[in-house]
Amino acid sequence: MKKYPIGLQDFEKIREGGYLYIDKTQLIYNLIESGEYYFLSRPRRFGKSLLLSTIKEIFEGNKKLFEGLWIYDRWNWEQKHPVIHLRFSQMAYKDLGLSEAISKELDFLAEEFAIQLTETNYALKFRELIRKTAINGRVVILIDEYDKPITDYLDDIKKVEENRAIFKNFYSVLKDADAYIRLLLITGVSRFTKVSIFSDLNNLNDITIHRKHATIVGITQQELESNFAEEIIEIQQPDLLSKLKYWYNGYAWHENAERVYNPFSILKFMDGQDFRNYWYQTGTPTWLVNHMKEKGEFQLEDLHISDIALGNLNVEEFSSVPVLFQTGYLTIKGYNINTELYELSYPNKEVEDSLNDALLSAYRNVYPANDSIGVTTDLGKALKSNNVPQMIRSLDALISTIPYDHWKAESESIFHIIVHLSFKRLGLDVHSEVHSSKGRCDTLVFTDQYIYALELKLNSSAKIALDQIFDKGYLRPYQSDQRKKIAIGISFSSEKRSVEEFLIKESE
Repeated sequence: MKKYPIGLQDFEKIREGGYLYIDKTQLIYNLIESGEYYFLSRPRRFGKSLLLSTIKEIFEGNKKLFEGLWIYDRWNWEQKHPVIHLRFSQMAYKDLGLSEAISKELDFLAEEFAIQLTETNYALKFRELIRKTAINGRVVILIDEYDKPITDYLDDIKKVEENRAIFKNFYSVLKDADAYIRLLLITGVSRFTKVSIFSDLNNLNDITIHRKHATIVGITQQELESNFAEEIIEIQQPDLLSKLKYWYNGYAWHENAERVYNPFSILKFMDGQDFRNYWYQTGTPTWLVNHMKEKGEFQLEDLHISDIALGNLNVEEFSSVPVLFQTGYLTIKGYNINTELYELSYPNKEVEDSLNDALLSAYRNVYPANDSIGVTTDLGKALKSNNVPQMIRSLDALISTIPYDHWKAESESIFHIIVHLSFKRLGLDVHSEVHSSKGRCDTLVFTDQYIYALELKLNSSAKIALDQIFDKGYLRPYQSDQRKKIAIGISFSSEKRSVEEFLIKESE
């Protein structure tokens, strides 16, 4: 029975334990033979830690672990290098402070190398460790989750600045260490501006968006079909490969690179053989969702962003889109060479559902304790069957779940957002603030049989809302569409916190 390495990040444990390993050693070989200083950003649960663990075993010459893999007879296993492997997620920086946590970790590594360190300052101690270990060969430095001591404090700018200053001193040691270093690979989720942390590392090659290294982690289509061939036959589900793509594929880190699957989600699927949302288990950052709510952000389709903006996380002028890309909620869909802008969108159903659910719960002020799928199910059924009264009752029920002490309905925008996210969470084709020649429609919803135009008003009348749909011609662009076109005017009451009235009219 095949063993899936769910949650395992140690290459040695995976190989010796007989777990499935998807062979990435050819891509790793190309990486370590073509350069020396690298930075790689990828979302969590994408295999970064396993990548570093694999590189560690390669440079330590543990040939037996690679039997049957591409690199086995292509690497000089006799030429070994000492490996300094720093994992910030395992350091006690929250209890000790970052500088003290680094210092203790360097002491631990020195003990493993049987080296006596005399320096007491964390940066000088790092320099001493590098030089003394390099006596046995140029050193390999692998740094995992470098950004965690910063991203854990994004709601505490003072702590961010403190830890960022510590990091600048720490990484400055590497500037004059070329003679001692065979390979440096720093990985994390976020891509902070180089000037803020890596200002002295001018030779650090950021390969986050790179055609040759785009699939060094993640699972390609060929890797999926070859490594899970038995499961694909066993499951015997119609259109299985198409469904897997729809749910778990779609990530890209170059506009011309092959798209990949989330390894964690695929392993979970193959283990249980159920199409479920496994992404939520990685944890949507509360600070990110709350930031988006504060900014009134909820539409994430057809986004365009420059390479510079995409590649930076600036805590002083925080922008959601780069963070959503770096954390895996958005991915590259294309690149316009004329405008030099990337097009971003959701990678797949799993991720889109996770973020929409988190956002809807946040706008309802019940995040992160509750999800919103339970209170939107009836809404979807009503729309698909053109049962508008039931849809209104469902909307009413949805709004009523907002805690009284969090009720903030000074404008119509909160209703627009909740309606939009409710439909999106159900997987419907929905567009808000759609421009026409005469105005802007609040919400358009498309189902297999119907096109709905919704106009929402606060403390006004449903008639004014309905008349606006026809006066402004919101449904006119879809006259040639064979689907029935339904106009719905809805008035909300801020005093009653409910739908006051609604009117329906079918467009000819």
